[in-house]
Amino acid sequence: MRFDVITLFPELFEPFARVGVTRRAFETKAVDVRLWPLREHADDNYRRVDDRPFGGGPGMVMLVEPLARCMAAIRAEQDAANLARTPVILFSPAGRPLTQERVQTMANGHGAVLLCGRYEGIDQRFIDAFVDEEVSMGDYVLSGGELPALTLIDAVTRLQPGVLHDAASHQQDSFSDGLLDCPHYSRPEVLSLPDELTGRRSDPAVPEVLMSGHHKNIAQWRRQQQLALTLARRPELIAAARAAGRLSKQDEQFLKTLL
Repeated sequence: MRFDVITLFPELFEPFARVGVTRRAFETKAVDVRLWPLREHADDNYRRVDDRPFGGGPGMVMLVEPLARCMAAIRAEQDAANLARTPVILFSPAGRPLTQERVQTMANGHGAVLLCGRYEGIDQRFIDAFVDEEVSMGDYVLSGGELPALTLIDAVTRLQPGVLHDAASHQQDSFSDGLLDCPHYSRPEVLSLPDELTGRRSDPAVPEVLMSGHHKNIAQWRRQQQLALTLARRPELIAAARAAGRLSKQDEQFLKTLL
């Protein structure tokens, strides 16, 4: 899998490849991240990649020509290596929200060209000519597409075989089955924290069922916790899971007790 990243700030990506559980995927080239500094494709002495917008207004607009030359270089390298021409993804508030379902689909693909915009935006003519998909990270605005690109690469990379210590870990993640994940606990069995610090907002003891050794009861408790948490915080996910046929008869019976 290969990600070609068009960016004005390649230095933001370099530490990312050296830390964390996903590091193994980058070291073995199971996931290959190629950085394409956009200014290297400018054709003037100032290495300009932006200019003022037609019609006036604040901010600057990224120019078509440097982006097109960068795309030509990416395609030429892909063709020379007999690699598939991967889709071009632009990070934009106008795009579809990134979901775990979309991440899982991408994890089975060849990768993508990730376009990290800056300034007021990108000349629409480049978007119309080259971009295959626009992706949003949420209803807010960032300074550029680098953080969304890092987020997408991380989300896809951790699903690659051999990246996580336990291959089943991601199967229990939030959204993997359409619901939020259940709470998790570790040692000690009972916490000893001062009340004035915590306000006793939670029980200091681990739920007894998790220490019972009864796997069926533990699985049932975790499923019920998933349902309760999702209903309380993201009820639209319950509706979507129901529409997709992901809820069992037992799930529906438990939800009725909550309502």
